[in-house]
Amino acid sequence: MKYTIDEVLQFISDNDVKFVRLSFCDIFGTIKNISILSEELPRAFKNGISFDASSIRGFLNIEESDLFLYPDPSTLAILPWRPQQGRVVRFYCDIKYPDKTPFEGDGRAILLKAVNKAHEMGYKIEIGSECEFYLFEEDEKGNPTKIPQDNAGYFDIAPLDKGENVRRDISLTLEQMGILPECSHHEQGPGQNEIDFKYSDAMSAADNLVTFKSVVKTIAHLNGLYASFMPKPLKDCSGSGLHINISILKNNENIFDNIKNSSSKEAENFIAGILNRIKEITVFLNPLTNSYNRFGSHSAPKYVTWSYQNRSQLVRIPAAEGIYSRMELRSSDPSCNPYYAFALLIYAGLEGIENNIELKKPSNLNLYQASEDVLKNYDTIPDTLEEAVRIAEKSEFVANCLPSNTLKKYLSFKTDECILCEKSGNKEEFEHNTYFYTI
Repeated sequence: MKYTIDEVLQFISDNDVKFVRLSFCDIFGTIKNISILSEELPRAFKNGISFDASSIRGFLNIEESDLFLYPDPSTLAILPWRPQQGRVVRFYCDIKYPDKTPFEGDGRAILLKAVNKAHEMGYKIEIGSECEFYLFEEDEKGNPTKIPQDNAGYFDIAPLDKGENVRRDISLTLEQMGILPECSHHEQGPGQNEIDFKYSDAMSAADNLVTFKSVVKTIAHLNGLYASFMPKPLKDCSGSGLHINISILKNNENIFDNIKNSSSKEAENFIAGILNRIKEITVFLNPLTNSYNRFGSHSAPKYVTWSYQNRSQLVRIPAAEGIYSRMELRSSDPSCNPYYAFALLIYAGLEGIENNIELKKPSNLNLYQASEDVLKNYDTIPDTLEEAVRIAEKSEFVANCLPSNTLKKYLSFKTDECILCEKSGNKEEFEHNTYFYTI
């Protein structure tokens, strides 16, 4: 629901709200927040709440460190797991300089520019996410272990599937926060789960994904479990992907609805644009050294291909009609910053439409079982984070889509990550220590 400032202030007064969390993401998609008393909210709406941006990785240097958080009233949500007396609500915030100009590294500002460009071209982008995660046991001190909650498999049911009640609690909590899950189920890996969202506009989809990850971790912990969004937490089991489904509305009609009978040129161009730039933006879709352990096995695509329904492809067109017609990108993972990821995908797709990029013929074979002679004819996404960084550094497309300072800092941090991984001498141990406890 889209609230106005006056409606929010009335809601705060009527519902015994005592604390307000002002939330935002750093350039890597990690959620941050500051808590204020509800009496301070009018000031926050008018003048913002300042914070030390030099303490947030990738934001500002210490010599010029003040930024301000301005809560977006449309993102109001009660935190259902907090006390009902003296309630706690959360807003996502726009980040601005002291003179109220937008901070260029703010992911919401970056995504808004991409959404506005689509709107100027006559398109409305809608996105639905399918997010996978693992549930692990915690030890007697509440610390995470790598013991999966269960040994169930794809679509199994209780009692083999022990995540059923946790997924239920997560879905009900999301519903109370105004986010509507579409379905949930056990995935292929032991202790692996998936919850899918209904379609929404791109900004809401990114906000909802960040909220989802926070809710999953919170509800899991309340159930004595640890939720991990690490792309490949278990070496010999399925990795966790973030499948991004994109629909495009033009004059209130879904242009993907006619792609199967080859009468939707714009939809084809949009897919071609994404495939054309996928290698350049992979570092933003798959931002960890661990991300690249997924590719090429357990239904995680490696080749720059597309097809109808075929789940071994990078992009597929699921069997759906009407409002559910869409393209699905299968390479991205849940460690990404969704604001940056969605913005770059939108820009790439729109470039495909603008330049009338031809979509190549679909690849209809099972790429997981194809011979090396066949596979050598296909281009691949980067094999490592280091390669993905190098490609992004040379990309004029990425440089035109993201602010130069933000891009430079992002890639610099990722380069350092690669160096530390290599110096560690033990990649598996490095990834466990660096990612498992935080992602």
